[in-house]
Amino acid sequence: MAELDKKWSENVSGRYYVDEQCIDCDACRTEAPDNFVRNDDHGYSYVCKQPETPEEEARCKAALEACPVEAIGSDGPGKT
Repeated sequence: MAELDKKWSENVSGRYYVDEQCIDCDACRTEAPDNFVRNDDHGYSYVCKQPETPEEEARCKAALEACPVEAIGSDGPGKT
């Protein structure tokens, strides 16, 4: 389970975030490419854009569910 206090600093503020458990598997970037990007220097993903449409929300939820190490959280600011 992702931990808010261990999230990467690059995550934009909002509900979704990626924490230090990320293993750079590409699942989130595949599921929600508009919302997750890779830090190429250090090999992990982070949230570059919070979902703004129902479709993006569905993709972010799919990314969270697809993460094999549960590094994606959805309890950041703006949780509904």
